[in-house]
Amino acid sequence: MRFGPVPVADAQGAILAHRETLPDGTLSKGHVLTAADLDRLATAGLDRVTVARLDPGDVDEDRAAADLAETLVAGAPGLRLGVAATGRVNVIADAPGLAALQVAALQAVNRIDPMITVATVPDLHRMEAGGLVATVKIISYAVGQEPLRAACDAGRAAIALHRPSIDRVALIETRAGRDLGDKGVRSLRTRLDRLGVGFAGRSLVDHDAQAIAQALIATDAPLVCILTGSATSDLNDTAPEGVRLAGGTVDHFGMPVDPGNLLFLGHHAGRPVVGLPGCARSPALNGADWVLERLLCGLDVTPAAIADMGVGGLLKEIPSRPRPRRATD
Repeated sequence: MRFGPVPVADAQGAILAHRETLPDGTLSKGHVLTAADLDRLATAGLDRVTVARLDPGDVDEDRAAADLAETLVAGAPGLRLGVAATGRVNVIADAPGLAALQVAALQAVNRIDPMITVATVPDLHRMEAGGLVATVKIISYAVGQEPLRAACDAGRAAIALHRPSIDRVALIETRAGRDLGDKGVRSLRTRLDRLGVGFAGRSLVDHDAQAIAQALIATDAPLVCILTGSATSDLNDTAPEGVRLAGGTVDHFGMPVDPGNLLFLGHHAGRPVVGLPGCARSPALNGADWVLERLLCGLDVTPAAIADMGVGGLLKEIPSRPRPRRATD
């Protein structure tokens, strides 16, 4: 691509590099100049204008952005592409889910040519319908066929959407001393609604391992959350013991995400069981969100995956927290 000032008389068919304000209106940046445009520029007293001209083998910005975006998405369900304009194409979620990104592939795309860029949300970021997952932007007015082909090869099918595969979730909540009201139910339902997942109902039981076990056996929901009136503070505490009494397993306790440390994860009758931390009564982001969202979308959440959540896991402070993480002056 050639870029720079040229005589107005020689600019027909070139791409205008800068917006020009004329007595009879404006010519926008990126406009392809016609013979009539040249007359307007000359009438306005301009003798030179800055333009870009494509060389043989160049692909214009809109076509390049569209080609790369189509390749990155590769027809993945739940995603659609916006209209190419000014070298940009947006990748939009048509349904709720989690962004499924091949991070290494996208990094490779961005290293091929600085004029070819892809910006995305973080991998496994929760998306709502209409949310922007990624934007492809060609910075220059055109790029060469070879770097564009290399970018397409490197990023093929690198952007997708994990859709929910669990249709409903049950809640077991325990009573321990003071009545905590329905905050836990309301917050869980809000989290489920974001992904279009149904609520299978709440079982309110005594804070007792046997009572938890009976409630767990009684529900056929494909995922069960347990929210205790008294915080779970050990692998052998009341709620984990209830899961084991029901014939299930407790696979992991604790997570390096704050708030959200006191989460446990187990299984019963082939379905996941999530022991929610007390902070899950608040709708604010906490570690349980990351675990729950992934499970709802059919992803395997291992102890190693939970351990890896620690980097980036220091989340927003809760104003009502009785033990602030930051010492007061």
